[in-house]
Amino acid sequence: MGKLRDQMLADLELRNYSHKTRGEYVRCACNFAKHFWRSPDLMGEDEIRRFLLHLVRVRKVSTSVQKMHVAALKFLYRITLNRPEEVQRIPYPKARKTLPDVLSQDEILALLRAVQSIKYRTIIATAYATGMRISEICRLRCSGDIDSTRMLIHVRNGKGAKDRYVTLSRRLLHLLHQYWKHVHPQGPYLFPGQEKNRPITATSVCHTFKKAVAAAGISKSVTFHTLRHSFATHLMEAGEDLRVIQVLLGHASIRTTSRYTHVSAHLISRTKSPLDLIGLPEDHSLN
Repeated sequence: MGKLRDQMLADLELRNYSHKTRGEYVRCACNFAKHFWRSPDLMGEDEIRRFLLHLVRVRKVSTSVQKMHVAALKFLYRITLNRPEEVQRIPYPKARKTLPDVLSQDEILALLRAVQSIKYRTIIATAYATGMRISEICRLRCSGDIDSTRMLIHVRNGKGAKDRYVTLSRRLLHLLHQYWKHVHPQGPYLFPGQEKNRPITATSVCHTFKKAVAAAGISKSVTFHTLRHSFATHLMEAGEDLRVIQVLLGHASIRTTSRYTHVSAHLISRTKSPLDLIGLPEDHSLN
């Protein structure tokens, strides 16, 4: 795409899209151009539809991959090419709504005990104790982010370029003290990578997490993000207010947070069926 690629990158940067999103959008736009071996400024709605159908019918990509390509092409034509009419009728794919897997508290303990490295154990504990995203944990800084006086963690530049505070657990603070005593990171980041001035990578964390899941004997299909789901679900089961959980997770909409009301098996099991509310003794037979 050449010059058009550079222009798209500049437009994304001016609108403060994250580095990762900028890369994904440009990659999707390049996929579109390579499919027809033509520059996007020489194509329009017909080619966009044919390309998206190719992704669905031939490549059989996931809904999330479809959605990313639609978002990238909408940005390209609306902003960079200033031809919004080309993507006005291009729909976002309808996503299948699934419930996330959640780890029990016993499984969380087994997972933490399966991690030998205090560095990775602290990272995993931080994810469960705070509900932070993996990228947010990797970017934590030694100076200013951990407030042990107010018992808060300052999450900077989270999703949507938003800052927020999350609760600092006393157990997590104790673990952080142990980690600091043993590792004492020298650079600016609390969890540095191989280079002390760069944060640990999400890839490295996920690799260790996957090995810990296997070592703990957990058979559920889980990812590092499952710790965030578990955090929210366990808080809800403990009776925490939904709006407080929304703020802790950094959700823009309460509707996103309310999905955890459907996940919590504990809350569901406590709900009485209307059949049990009929004015009869519980052991009364309906025969």
